[in-house]
This record gives sequence, structure tokens and C-alpha cells, in this order.
Amino acid sequence: MSSKPKILITGGAGYIGAHVAKQLLEQGEEILIVDNLSTGSRKTLETLQSIKPFKFIELDLCDFPKVAALLHAESIETILHFAASIVVPESVQNPLKYYMNNTVNTTNLIHCALENGVKQFIFSSTAAVYGEPLVVPKSGIDENFETKPINPYGMSKLMSERVIQDVALANPEFKYVIFRYFNVAGADMGSVSPRIGQSFPIATHLIKIASECATGKRTKMSIFGDDYATSDGTCVRDYIHVDDLASAHIQAIEYLKNNPSDIFNIGYGRGYSVKEVIQTLKELTCKDFPVEIAPRREGDPASLISNNAKIIRQMKWTPRYNNLKFICKSAYEWEKKLG
Repeated sequence: MSSKPKILITGGAGYIGAHVAKQLLEQGEEILIVDNLSTGSRKTLETLQSIKPFKFIELDLCDFPKVAALLHAESIETILHFAASIVVPESVQNPLKYYMNNTVNTTNLIHCALENGVKQFIFSSTAAVYGEPLVVPKSGIDENFETKPINPYGMSKLMSERVIQDVALANPEFKYVIFRYFNVAGADMGSVSPRIGQSFPIATHLIKIASECATGKRTKMSIFGDDYATSDGTCVRDYIHVDDLASAHIQAIEYLKNNPSDIFNIGYGRGYSVKEVIQTLKELTCKDFPVEIAPRREGDPASLISNNAKIIRQMKWTPRYNNLKFICKSAYEWEKKLG
């Protein structure tokens, strides 16, 4: 490698981290990926290495001495932190896993970053910090909306946000961008067919589950509740293509060089119902798979739509793939490729 990597990506073998790594590698950046491979994929790493060689270290962030030694040995300027546990029902059943893996490990990572002169920290947070809004404004949820998580996953991320903010207040040279994701979906659009995508073994996201049905990997799927106060009775969500999400993280690296730390929602500001998503996938794939109505899931708000005015105004972020059919098609093409 020509020089030491200046960008560390934790969780870079996972879904979102890998898409950010892909774009950085395509730009010729020197990166270091750290991942414990509990949900990340070696095959994804191989695909990324084919774009441009980079350094990879298999490491769990709970191994504090090794994390400290790594940051001491490298000359890291920016950390993009994606490594986390993300399954909401599991967080309810096993809250300690989420507080340890998400909040405690993040806190130690920040401690090591400060000790070793890391100047920029870009954090993968979630719209789950907003909890279960009783009323969503017509303009969507903005960054000043009340944060009131209803599960340990959302709370573990909000606590991490607070650690980052407090540390930055006490250490002005340490700057951050926190991204609150809405519903991330789709797969790599950098070539003729997707090279990387969502490989998590137990699908929990609607578009991936519907894609699995369309490819015959599942025989049927469920809609959890059709009696919500929405246009067709099913939950409405704001879906964002993973490559648009990734581009925002890369813009954030440059943004922090000349701007103060901040928090940004990242979504398209447009909602689609569960039924609309399923119908879109059925139409574009010409596959009519069975869909059952199941009881509501606890903690599912009727509508979660972002107000993305701040990121568009301040970071000049411009989405390229703001189209539900496009998102669904990329997810379906990836699912076919997975076999």
C-alpha cells in the first residue's frame, strides 16, 4: 500500500459500512476496515479488495486493549463507525448485549480516538431514537423532534450520541457528524449488476423479505397490522437507497473540515406504505407471492418520515436514487445474485 490509511471503518464488512468503503475505494482512498465478522461477510471483503487493495483487521471492539493498540499504531484522522447490533426484537430480549456492544464499545472507541489524535468521528445512528411518535408533522420528523426511544436498540444509539456530543464539547478539536438513518434498502449500483448488498442471514427489513419472496427463497410473507391510521391501513416508512446513504458519509468527511459538528436525518422525506412496497416488488418482478395479515408488532409507529431539509441545505447532499422502483429493483437483483 502506498501510504498508511487515514480512514478507519468499523463494521466495514457489513451492509452499510461496505457501501461506504466501496465508494471510498473507488475514489482511491486508503482505508482500514475493522470487523469481527459476526454479521459481516468475507465475500464482501473480497469484492471490496477487487476494487482497490486495503488493510483489514478482524477485531471485536469489545477487545479494548487491541482497539487501543490499533489506534496507537495507525495514523487515523477519521473514524466511520458502523459496528453495532441492530435487531430491535433481540434488543428487547437481550438489552445488555445492545448496551455493551453499541454504547460501551462506542464509548471506548471514542476514548481511544481522543488518546490518539483522531479529529473526525462519523456515527451511524437511527431514526429509532425518535421512538413511537403519536403524531408525525406533515413536513416529516426533523432533528429537533423529541428523542424518546422505545427499545434498547434505539436507547443504546441515543446514549452513544450523547457520549459523542459531550466529548466534543469538552474537546473542541474532536468533531463529529451523527446520521440518523431512516429505512435503508437496495444494493450497490456501481456496475452492471450489484457487487455488494444486504447479506445479513436473518432478514428483518421489508424490501429484502419481499425480494426473498420474489426469488422463491420464502414461500410467503406477513404484513404486521393493516388497521393503522394511514391511507391503506399499513405502516408508512421513508426508504433510502444505500448508495445515497453512503455518499452522505463521504461528504461528511469533507464537511467537517470547514464546518462545526452536527446531527442530520438521512432519508428522502417521502413515505411509502408496506402494501405499496410489496405491490411495487410484485409488479417489477412479475411474481405474485402470498402475503398474510398478521397482528401488529409492539412499537411499530404508523408513520416515520424524515424531514431532510437540513442535510440538503447544510451539506448540499443530493440524492441520486430517490425512486422506490429503483430501490426495489436493486434489492431484487442482488437477491437473485445471492442465489
